[in-house]
Amino acid sequence: MVVLAFVAGLGVAGLTGSPAGAQSTPSASVTIAPAACCAPPARALAVAGVVAVAALPQGEGTPKAAAPAGPAGMVWIPGGEFRMGGEHPLARPDERPIHRVRVDGFWMDRTEVTNAQFAAFAQATGYRTVAERAIDWEELKKQVPPGTPKPDDAQLQPGSLVFTPPSGPVDTRNAAGWWTWTIGANWQQPTGPGSNLDGRGDHPVVHIAFEDAAAYAKWAGKRLPTEAEWEFAARGGLDGKANVWGDEPVDAKRCNTWQGSFPDKDTGEDGFVGAAPVRSFAPNGYGLHDMAGNVWEWCSDRYRPDTYARQALLAGGLDKVIANPPGPERSLDPRNPHAPDSRVHRGGSFLCNDSYCASYRPSARMAAPTDTGMSHLGFRCVASGPAPEPAPARAATPAAGGGDR
Repeated sequence: MVVLAFVAGLGVAGLTGSPAGAQSTPSASVTIAPAACCAPPARALAVAGVVAVAALPQGEGTPKAAAPAGPAGMVWIPGGEFRMGGEHPLARPDERPIHRVRVDGFWMDRTEVTNAQFAAFAQATGYRTVAERAIDWEELKKQVPPGTPKPDDAQLQPGSLVFTPPSGPVDTRNAAGWWTWTIGANWQQPTGPGSNLDGRGDHPVVHIAFEDAAAYAKWAGKRLPTEAEWEFAARGGLDGKANVWGDEPVDAKRCNTWQGSFPDKDTGEDGFVGAAPVRSFAPNGYGLHDMAGNVWEWCSDRYRPDTYARQALLAGGLDKVIANPPGPERSLDPRNPHAPDSRVHRGGSFLCNDSYCASYRPSARMAAPTDTGMSHLGFRCVASGPAPEPAPARAATPAAGGGDR
């Protein structure tokens, strides 16, 4: 868990990635850790006080209209082939190599799951999120370096990781400079005790661990997207483009990201400091909102930095099309080497800034242990077919003065 590192205060040096724009050719044995971006160390590391030092980040088609009919709040994403991964100068090593993938059609939530939607789930089921439960040290210690001392019981209380902007510039190689393990923080109290969701029902729910997202999806009769489904949908029909809107650079009108000096000063030029209400920005080509920025979104895949190289190798080469890849059977996350399971999240967040992190791009990948929640991590759901029924053809309207004579 990311949390353990913070509570134990062990100061473990983290693994590093490549500098911005670095080029590399992944192989089946790649173990480079991608940059930590705006993400903190895992929950376990935060609770235990093991503060990881993160590296600085590295880093044509026509939009297709989605079918309007279908499950409430969802749009149909037609299946197809695309080039998965990134080769943009801001792309990181774990986004390579570019490879061909085919996904079947599926339904996807038009927006990230909101506080109001998650509240309906919690009220109907009595569900309590990971951040609302007491911490089990016996489980937590499996995710931290051997010999890590048990934190004081006062630290093993329910809580989550809260983004806390420093008062001035800090060393951006150490994410502990802007993340705080906060007892009492959870989806209902997003900045800790005393905070609430007043006026935020249409904001994306955050402080959601992977198992929380999976539980909601099951209750809703849905599931979490695979990494391939998520990227295909995010591209909105724009295959091979750097961003969900094309190759034009990010600006304050495109999506909710960080403007100003990261991590101490967000000018809010895009209209928001922190997460924005869903639908605040224009949708992509499939009608999906916030596939870039706002909050990260969990995917079902386990994380490995060499996933793409391994998939291409198993498929027989980069010229082969990989159909509906489910992700690796076991995770390998160099940022959290002791975590038994680390899952992918996609889309970037309101903390993304090109000076440090450009993870609003559709090919950008990040991950965390499954019990980790934080201020900028949420989710959206998908559902497998069937495809929507085609709209019935309209009867032809006779021209004025027409008819039999």
